[in-house]
Amino acid sequence: MAKLYFYYGAMNSSKTANALMTHFNYEEVGQKALLCKTEADTRDGARVIRSRIGLEMECILLNELMQMPDDEIKSYHCIIVDEVQFATKEQIDFLSDIVDFMEVPVVCYGLRADFQNNLFPGSERLIAIADTIQEIKTVCWCGRKATCNARFNSAGIVRDGEQVVLGANDSYVALCRKHFKLGMLGPAFED
Repeated sequence: MAKLYFYYGAMNSSKTANALMTHFNYEEVGQKALLCKTEADTRDGARVIRSRIGLEMECILLNELMQMPDDEIKSYHCIIVDEVQFATKEQIDFLSDIVDFMEVPVVCYGLRADFQNNLFPGSERLIAIADTIQEIKTVCWCGRKATCNARFNSAGIVRDGEQVVLGANDSYVALCRKHFKLGMLGPAFED
């Protein structure tokens, strides 16, 4: 029975690496898996998924998946979606239709919350309807579990602004809740 999976974690928890490894695992046993991502993620190019450890693969966009004929979607053994936090409620509902009516598992990877600890729309919908929800853990500089995605600049932690500002280690760091509240980026950021 197909399921809708949501694997979430803070920045730098290896979500993208996990997505690429999941794709590899399907392909290695002779099954077809399709990689896709949302249109909002343009950091590495429109149709590329790249992890910090150097793994990368071509993918399609979520809107392109939504335009595919059902028979083509059913030809895959798994659909894997990266950066799913940027998906709309309608896109998440479409992914659930793939699971429910086409019997194809959909495995989603993304952030749960933004730099203000507010849920992203795609993540909020997945938390409401996914069959399986699992955290991919990472650690704060202090060694505690990191759950917050802190946006920063030269002045420190940024507390206001647009929900979506694309960036990586140059503008985001994963922190535990305590250090997020205190605004402490850690020893690597001290002068």
